Amino acid sequence: MKSKTEQINNSEPVVAVDIGGLILKNPVMTASGTFGYGKEYAPYIDLNRLGALIVKGLSLEPRKGNPPPRIMETPCGMLNAIGMENVGVRAFIDEKLPFLRPFDVAIIANIFGETIDEYKKIAAILSAAEGVHGLEINISCPNVKKGGIAFGAHPDTAYEVTGGVKSLTDLPVIVKLTPNAGDIAEIAESVEAAGADAVSLINTLTGMSVDVEQRVPHLKNITGGLSGPAIRPIALSMVWEVVKRVSIPVIGVGGIMDANDVLEFLIVGARAVQIGTASFINPRATLDILEGIDNYLKRHHITDINDLIGTLRDGCPTS
Repeated sequence: MKSKTEQINNSEPVVAVDIGGLILKNPVMTASGTFGYGKEYAPYIDLNRLGALIVKGLSLEPRKGNPPPRIMETPCGMLNAIGMENVGVRAFIDEKLPFLRPFDVAIIANIFGETIDEYKKIAAILSAAEGVHGLEINISCPNVKKGGIAFGAHPDTAYEVTGGVKSLTDLPVIVKLTPNAGDIAEIAESVEAAGADAVSLINTLTGMSVDVEQRVPHLKNITGGLSGPAIRPIALSMVWEVVKRVSIPVIGVGGIMDANDVLEFLIVGARAVQIGTASFINPRATLDILEGIDNYLKRHHITDINDLIGTLRDGCPTS
């Protein structure tokens, strides 16, 4: 007869997580803008194994984005100024969503707009579409009616756009927070009060890079969003702060490259994570991370990943 320890070692840990009522088979999600519309990565990984697939950000009408050059590698990361290029919400439903429907994976649509009315219209359209399981609101976008200041920069505008979307959908709503705000935890509290089912953080940090020989910016847009391992400690700290201030699930994003990075976010209280830049380097990064998480749970005899979440202890590592 096998001992209890042997039985635990031979069984698969429970890795399902609850994100605002949406049950994911595991906590590994793709980050919007880094995974296309899903089809682009289908030749490399089994999409069914993902916890959730978050598609490229969708606007009300198609967008061409910024002119090139719009991607620049940096030490420990990359800058991008894609400019939210996308096919538009209607073309997504007609041309992209049919490919995704047969897969056994939660499909989450990332949405953005320049006015609250645009956010609401996109949310209503997607809520009526078969095969969309949740919405992620990108509030890093400029609010054209308030001088171009990002919706996520102030609690009142973050509250307003979140409440507007929630009023028009029964789908779980995740709000993606910008780190380029004064107090990201205050913004998180505001969107929670407006009815958000979860928050994800962080979006990219603003950065730039210069060609010193020609004395011109490397990006045509001059500045772009910094992602990659360089921002992970910042993201981890902000997730830790937000977890202490809200009761809704928190999704960690920013510079995650391997399973150990994911484990850091889970231990400080994130209930799921999003993988972004890592997929550019290794198209199979999400699956490699899942394998690493599974190995960790077995090694530490943890039978349910939820028992690991939020278990940060005081003190420093001992040698």
